[in-house]
Amino acid sequence: MVNKGFPSFGMSQAGSFVAALKNYNLPDFILALVAKDCNSDLLERGRIDDRLQSMNDTALQVLHKVFVDCQEDDKGKFAQYRFYAYISSMYHKCEILINETIPGASGKNHKIQVAVKSNGMYIAIASNKATGTPVQKRELEKFYAIADDVKKGEHGTMFTDAVYGSSVGFKGDALVELEKLSNSRNQDPENKLEFKTANFENRIYSVTKC
Repeated sequence: MVNKGFPSFGMSQAGSFVAALKNYNLPDFILALVAKDCNSDLLERGRIDDRLQSMNDTALQVLHKVFVDCQEDDKGKFAQYRFYAYISSMYHKCEILINETIPGASGKNHKIQVAVKSNGMYIAIASNKATGTPVQKRELEKFYAIADDVKKGEHGTMFTDAVYGSSVGFKGDALVELEKLSNSRNQDPENKLEFKTANFENRIYSVTKC
């Protein structure tokens, strides 16, 4: 499929974007998300450079801003794209689901920002704060409660990891509280649940506490 959008900012710039982006090992679902958000075509399969070349100008510009330039946007969408890619890299060859609804033991349906499945079973959930103030204690308490409810529910059998990411940092007391909650858990294999926090700084996410 020919990219009808290229002429608007020239083949040379589009080509340089593709050349840079093809080295980033971007997950298929990220390409699909950005293509959808930018009303772009996208080859379903094929080499990464061919797939990138099938996308329109807007989509290529967004991908370049997100992954090459590490820019931010007002809505925090760029940060979320980076977080999704980070989670995908943590759970290689697993299925990454965005805005997944998972019922917990309480009967409540939890809207999970990122859920990870392996062989059809949930193994991890993740959430990221993209804008605003540093993550506060109550936000991590809420995340802990959701993860605990999912773990105790029918879908929690293989669920072992809960990751909270932030592009805006964490308050010290929030991390202390999460560690306290995590340490209070029964550590037998059936109840084991590892909580991790990941901070985005210096253009990468890194786990700050386990």
